[in-house]
Amino acid sequence: MRIRVDLKVDQIPRHWYNVLADLPFKLDPPLDPRTKQPMSPDALSAIFPMPLIEQEVTDKREIPIPEPVLEEYAVFRPTPLFRATYLEEFLQTPARIYYKYEGASPTGSHKTNTALAQAYYNKISGTERLVTETGAGQWGSALCYSGAKFGLTVNVFMVKISYEQKPMRKYLMKLFGGDVVPSPSDRTNFGKSLLEKNGDMPGSLGIAISEAIEVALSDAKTKYSLGSVLNHVLLHQTVIGLEIKKQLAILNEKPDVVIGCHGGGSNFGGTVLPFVPDKLSGKDIKLLACEPTACPSLTQGRYEYDYGDTAGMTPLLKMYTLGKDFIPPKIHAGGLRYHGAAPIVSRLVKENLVEAIALDQEEVFKAAKLFAKLEGIVPAPESSYAIAGAIREAQRAKQEKSQKVIVFNLSGHGLFDLTAYV
Repeated sequence: MRIRVDLKVDQIPRHWYNVLADLPFKLDPPLDPRTKQPMSPDALSAIFPMPLIEQEVTDKREIPIPEPVLEEYAVFRPTPLFRATYLEEFLQTPARIYYKYEGASPTGSHKTNTALAQAYYNKISGTERLVTETGAGQWGSALCYSGAKFGLTVNVFMVKISYEQKPMRKYLMKLFGGDVVPSPSDRTNFGKSLLEKNGDMPGSLGIAISEAIEVALSDAKTKYSLGSVLNHVLLHQTVIGLEIKKQLAILNEKPDVVIGCHGGGSNFGGTVLPFVPDKLSGKDIKLLACEPTACPSLTQGRYEYDYGDTAGMTPLLKMYTLGKDFIPPKIHAGGLRYHGAAPIVSRLVKENLVEAIALDQEEVFKAAKLFAKLEGIVPAPESSYAIAGAIREAQRAKQEKSQKVIVFNLSGHGLFDLTAYV
């Protein structure tokens, strides 16, 4: 029998959790791309509204969620927590496996959590247009939806290979009134320069970010919006982990392993950051990031300052990186094709508070197909990395005869990604 744990609408977290308040170290500051000196918050105001800049640097533990954002959250939050009983039976594991289903959001992924917040803060700051990048399209569609909710125009640069592979995401963005083009594009000077060199370039998130920022800098009423990596993005996603904690408490369960797929770090951070204080207090809990072998920033990247985009227009961030010029292979998990990792996640890995593994696409899709048949949910290619990681942990528990509790974030559904399963 499938076990489902729901919270009531009035149990939606009223605050986002800021892990920076509890870390025993300070993150290295972002550097100005021109001077290579620490960047002041005011210098970021050309691309971000001030409320988000303040959230980027604050060390306040709890950040109140504005009422208009809570009202929009209530459309789909709290999201359900399921126990994967059919998967457990198939694996014959003594472990108990739970998954948080973020595919219940209006756009089918966790990205809506921060998109709504960013759209709100931009609206109250006088922004009229948002410009962004997207890989597989989850972020782009989430921002277009949120722009429609708060009355903002949204322009999206979608990584070319995903634009071609995942047309349904493109159509969803247009449904919500967004304007989406493949990147590299002919709309920016940087995009044109790349197309002149190689008209068949598949693109990357780094390239799409460069194009979006170029547009944002050209208009005072336009701001840039990012779906991963930065502190304020991970902050907004902590509603995931905070709800997981409440739902496990209802079951009187304490997690031994908490898992998320990892690209830039938004869904992973949102899942595990509320559990970091438990780790710091000495509790035996494993926080596990699962990334692609095709884009292994945490497991094979260098821990150093690097640009967040290919053109070198963003602030330099201290993170695990494969280098800003890295062009990932054309894997189906387009949302994980990013050269770097969130500074918060990177530092947690560096301090051995978070573990990371890399999985190949063949193992991941085998796990995804198995999960779909057993649990009845077709997972997004990105989320499937977390499924594969959970299966590994369950198999290890079987060998050890351990009744450990494994929790992972199923960050989105794959109903727009069915061609990946062919």
